[in-house]
Amino acid sequence: MIPVSSPDNTSATHMPSVGLGLWKVDPASVGELIHEAISVGYRHLDSACDYGNEAEVGKGIERVLTSNLCHREDLWVTSKLWNTFHEPKYVRSAIERTLRDLRLEYLDSYLIHFPIALAYVPPETRYPPGWFFEPDAPNPSMQSIKVPLAETWGAMEELVDAGLVRTIGVCNFGVSLLRDLQAGARIQPSSLQVEMHPRLTQKKLLRFCDQEDIAVTAFSPLGAPSYVSLGMAKEGDSLFMHESILAIADAVGRTPAQVLLRWGVQRGTAVVPKTSQPKRLAENISLFDFSLSAEQMLVIDGLNENRRFNDPGDFCEQAFNTFFPIYE
Repeated sequence: MIPVSSPDNTSATHMPSVGLGLWKVDPASVGELIHEAISVGYRHLDSACDYGNEAEVGKGIERVLTSNLCHREDLWVTSKLWNTFHEPKYVRSAIERTLRDLRLEYLDSYLIHFPIALAYVPPETRYPPGWFFEPDAPNPSMQSIKVPLAETWGAMEELVDAGLVRTIGVCNFGVSLLRDLQAGARIQPSSLQVEMHPRLTQKKLLRFCDQEDIAVTAFSPLGAPSYVSLGMAKEGDSLFMHESILAIADAVGRTPAQVLLRWGVQRGTAVVPKTSQPKRLAENISLFDFSLSAEQMLVIDGLNENRRFNDPGDFCEQAFNTFFPIYE
């Protein structure tokens, strides 16, 4: 469990260290996947408006709750504010739509998905809104707008006040943006979700968040595999066949995936691996009856290449005809 600071900074709640990432999960199968996940012990679900499957995720959650597989208070459900809803007047309607789709009265965590503000797209026009402003235009592109993050954050704080979410945080932020956000926040960011794996260890960012009591969730904790099918990584980028990982896996009697996930958990982060295969669910959560030695942790740390697979500075231009770097 990962402690997550409460909005009043007087107590902490706890987020399960391993969650089920729902990005790229087929809407037709996600409900059954959630049922299987809860059955084998998952209590952390990582969702987002932009994933395009929240209505089906909601049916899955409703099924496990009505069948008494678990209670609502046992679940940690995260969702995210999409880029087109950054203007403060749209923030509440965005979470209300997500709550309706998820069939919940509140979220455990609501995160700003990217530090990217795009022009509003009404839900009746298109939902999820996606990245393009007008997908059917002759040369479609993203349409950015100027909305200070502090204004979006103020509207996020109001969601806490209204009881719609227990904690609020951000995704895809670096230290500078976090510092700026903290400086003007009435409610401090409780959590950060970022790409983090042995190819991208982000040690300074992790150390800063530990210092500031910001819980960290690593998305894409296995690295390259989620991106190969998107053309954003190559098969050879995977660590599953890396000799160091195979040697450690053999030494501890686990799979390479379990070694990579255990490395993430042992660093103090939550991990949200994605799988569409029920048979992988039990493997991905079976991380707490073994540990890696200090030497093994250092070997894995040494695989860092500062390699970011999910970089808007690359994919926005390649896929959405718009150059939009955020990390440089």
